[in-house]
Amino acid sequence: MTTKRTEEELANIEMAKRLKKKEVVDQRIAAATEERGVSILLTGNGKGKSSSAFGTMARALGHGHYATVVQFIKGRKATGEQLFFGKHPQVDFHVMGHGFTWETRNPELEQEAANQAWAVAQQALSNPDINFVLLDEITYMYKYGYLNVADLLQALASRPVNQNVMMTGRTAPRALIDTVDTHSKIADERHAFAHGVKAQQGIEW
Repeated sequence: MTTKRTEEELANIEMAKRLKKKEVVDQRIAAATEERGVSILLTGNGKGKSSSAFGTMARALGHGHYATVVQFIKGRKATGEQLFFGKHPQVDFHVMGHGFTWETRNPELEQEAANQAWAVAQQALSNPDINFVLLDEITYMYKYGYLNVADLLQALASRPVNQNVMMTGRTAPRALIDTVDTHSKIADERHAFAHGVKAQQGIEW
């Protein structure tokens, strides 16, 4: 009988904790009354920044939203996200043309491509018909000095009120980190590549 009462007491304590937690969450939900788009920045050395951003975009598309993607890094191969979302009727997909790559460095071509990509991004950030803008790997443009972060901050501040924006890259200027609504940093705990596993289609690109 004593054991049963003890179990009941523990159950009651646990229930009280859950109710208290629910009360706190409900209060936060009730306090969040502002309706507007948000800016989200994903940084860090861990794998999954772009994957997370494209996953969020897929969620937006599921609700009938329209999206623009600007990828600021050009790879040797077409990525799975480009092959899939590039054909989607609700997505306007742009990959930096002849510019920045991980394999070669040509500052003149990179600067020209950065300017072209930013021009596309600016158009999207001023278009009220675009619900979701993904600026993939854009932070490298500031690391290497090809773009001015002040221009991005101005575009974010003046964009349509309900437009959501996601930006990715390992590092980001402090001014951008301090301005965005949400900043998540993805840590690198373990990666198959470091243990000799070859990068593969459908996972790395």
